[in-house]
Amino acid sequence: MTRKKQRDEKLAANLTELTRKQGQWREVLMRLVRNKVGMFGAILCIALVILCIGAPLFTKWDPYEQAVINKFIYPGREHIFGTDDFGRDLWARLIYGGRYSLLIAFGATCFSTCMGVLLGSIAGYFGGRTDLLITRFLDILQAIPSLLLAIAISSALGSGPFNTMLAISMGGIAGGARMMRSVVMSIRGNEYIEAAKATGSSNARTIATHVLPNTIAPLIINASLSIGGNIMSISGLSFIGLGVQAPTPEWGSILAVGKTYIRDFWPLVVFPSMFIAITIFGFNLFGDALRDALDPKLKD
Repeated sequence: MTRKKQRDEKLAANLTELTRKQGQWREVLMRLVRNKVGMFGAILCIALVILCIGAPLFTKWDPYEQAVINKFIYPGREHIFGTDDFGRDLWARLIYGGRYSLLIAFGATCFSTCMGVLLGSIAGYFGGRTDLLITRFLDILQAIPSLLLAIAISSALGSGPFNTMLAISMGGIAGGARMMRSVVMSIRGNEYIEAAKATGSSNARTIATHVLPNTIAPLIINASLSIGGNIMSISGLSFIGLGVQAPTPEWGSILAVGKTYIRDFWPLVVFPSMFIAITIFGFNLFGDALRDALDPKLKD
């Protein structure tokens, strides 16, 4: 009878905790929805993602199809953004190119976040010599400007979407790891962590079940704010010839072609720049709104 009572009490406590967490996330969602500027940024991001994923639905042109006789056509009814130096439809190349830009940005953000979580959790949880070694490694990594590090890695590995993603992600590891380390250090002395250790929970299990769930909010904020910067870095690498290479459509590589004709044919510069700017603007607005919604000090 006693065991059954204990089991029932434990189940009731778990249900209460689950209900409390659901209520907290519902409150965060409501604060996020009430932020009109953040919702505008979210709508921009969603619209761009839908536009790029469903690119065949929004254009009849093949982004690789060349028609030199139609090169440098200004925006009109047939080609709404005009054509490039090979007669390829610029609108088609931009929305298909968004697939590469967004995919590489999301991939780089996920990789750098995962590595940051791993290194930061280990450093913050164990401390001591482990923390010292990881922190010194992060110091070396952070001493190199992120774009310069990306250029060096991309030069060594070569161009291509995967190599570009890897090069970009390395620059974001140190910042994410330091943030994670500080968060873990602030909660590792809490009673529930000590209770988990006292009941014989392994270090890996304690980190996975008790530490990481309490670091989700700063991780989400850091990842959302990193996407815009990653898109800028990807476009920068492609612009200087170290990222995605032509004829593969990518915003930075399209802009690199346009710089040659900047005085003679403005659409090849203006429209890729517009896509890059709108995307970064949207993700930054949404990231700021998400940070405000997840900050308990800004409930009112």
